[in-house]
This record gives sequence, structure tokens and C-alpha cells, in this order.
Amino acid sequence: MNLGLTIWLTGLSGAGKSTIADRVAEELRERGLPVEVLDGDEVRRNLSAGLGFSKEDRDTNIRRIGYVAELLTRHGVVVLVAAISPYREVRSEMRDRIGRFLEVYVECPITVLAERDVKGLYRKALAGEIDHFTGVSDPYEAPDDPDVWIDSSVETIDESVAKVMTAIEGLARPGVAVVQPG
Repeated sequence: MNLGLTIWLTGLSGAGKSTIADRVAEELRERGLPVEVLDGDEVRRNLSAGLGFSKEDRDTNIRRIGYVAELLTRHGVVVLVAAISPYREVRSEMRDRIGRFLEVYVECPITVLAERDVKGLYRKALAGEIDHFTGVSDPYEAPDDPDVWIDSSVETIDESVAKVMTAIEGLARPGVAVVQPG
């Protein structure tokens, strides 16, 4: 039997959520598992284009991502969500709603994010030129007790992927294939 799972990567813009999600997805596909990546930027463009960046709109966006993740998980897919998801309450709501859920916090200090930022968005946000920039002019509530904690300012991508894979493998129980083809 192959049960689905949602792996929810949260963290500030540029922390490495999408990169880690893509690499974990590759690993899982190599093991024969059905995998989908729901990238926050892509979902916003395609499913939440009419939403702004108020707390209510951000919560609606996360609930939409969560709904899709829940459906896929229920049908045996391993879903990797890579979305800032700035508010604890809505992330907790998604955990409760989806059930089989791993929360991965991808932490990175703003100083490092600003150094990495080729578009200069952090520089502009820190200068007050961009409104509602999560972690600068809008809040980001880091998880209190994530299932996996990654510090992308000091860990390599390989180390981060290994941490996530170890957590996934820790969910495996006899008769339940989580990381092996079912």
C-alpha cells in the first residue's frame, strides 16, 4: 500500500524551499513514487492570481494550496509544497486537514537572503520601497516545532535533502510504503 504525504516547506523568499522540494521530488521519483511539487509562486500565478498580499488573501492562497495538497495526498501522491506560508495558524490548519503531513522550516537570515537576492527585492524592501514584503514589512511566523529544521545559510542542499528524506523514511511502518514503490 502506498499512502500519500504532504511535505510542507515554509520559510522566507529565497531560503531554498523550491530547490529543496525539487531535489526531494527527484529522489522520491527515483524510488518509483508519484510526486507533485506545488510551488507557491506558480500556484499564485495559476490558482490565486486575483489575490493580493493582505493577511486574508495570503491565508486564502495557503488554503487553496492546502486543498490541492489534501486531494493529491488522499490519492496516494507525495506532495511537496514550497510556499512562504507566513502564518502558523493556517499552517496548523493545513496539518490538521491533510493528516499525513511533515512541516519543514527552511530558515535563513535576512542578511544572507539579501546577499543571495539577484533581483534586489530584499534591498528594496529593507529601504521601504516594497510594501507587504514577508519578513521585512509583513510578518513571518516561524514554526514553533517543525518536523524538520533546515538552516540553508550553513547547510548544503545535499544535507538539507538528506534531512527531509530521513524524516520521510521515519514515517514508514510495516506494510506502508512511503519511500519505496508500492
